[in-house]
Amino acid sequence: MQQLLGQLLVPGDPPPFSLFNEKGGAPLLLLCDHASKAVPRALGNLGISEDDLARHIGWDIGGLDAAIELSIALDAPLVASGYSRLVIDCNRWPGGEGSIPEISDGIPVPANSSLSKHQVDARAEACFWPYHREVDRHLDRMTAGGRPVALLVMHSFTPRMNSFQRPWHVGVLWNDDPRLPEPLLAELRHDLSLVVGDNEPYSARASYEYTLNAHARSRHLPHCSLEVRQDLIGTPGDARAWGHRLAPAIRAAVAVALG
Repeated sequence: MQQLLGQLLVPGDPPPFSLFNEKGGAPLLLLCDHASKAVPRALGNLGISEDDLARHIGWDIGGLDAAIELSIALDAPLVASGYSRLVIDCNRWPGGEGSIPEISDGIPVPANSSLSKHQVDARAEACFWPYHREVDRHLDRMTAGGRPVALLVMHSFTPRMNSFQRPWHVGVLWNDDPRLPEPLLAELRHDLSLVVGDNEPYSARASYEYTLNAHARSRHLPHCSLEVRQDLIGTPGDARAWGHRLAPAIRAAVAVALG
């Protein structure tokens, strides 16, 4: 399995990020950290099957389609990552816990075993930093002149983990800034058919979280992540329908957060 030294991506590889509705006028930047299951050609298939790569370990199933629908409905720009979280996870500190997992949900990832610092740095420079530099570029533009802006990261989660059937339809993940998550939780709970998780099925208070800490907390922007259960958004049509369904609650919560 060949890995190019100094340049991981080659012509024909997908770009490290994608933009949607770049000039959207809403005071909200949408992100999707795990939007793709793509792997650079130099890394082959990471030593796992295509079926495993297409599972939740490889990307956030339905997350990008739901985020694109949100981008349209809210008129908000969206930046989405370009490579599988198994190449390098764009929501983990590079070189830290979970950044390039050797095992994910019980599946060994041979291409991630015993990597040198040079190999880790090559993945970060090719697939991690371009995405996050683009996020910073958008935030610099959107906050110019002191304009208030919120940040929301779209994720999805597997319905079952460690033999536990997760009951939540959606979850709001946040740390210690309540400005966006509290009104969003309240808006979502107006729909009595939804089971809404508060820092479920994951918590944004974990030290390994990168995106919200690096971009929103450092700039003091209202922020949170939004998780949707993958069996609800497993097809593009279902994902778009959920994006459309969630848009009014997000719009209302952003208005409160930026007050």
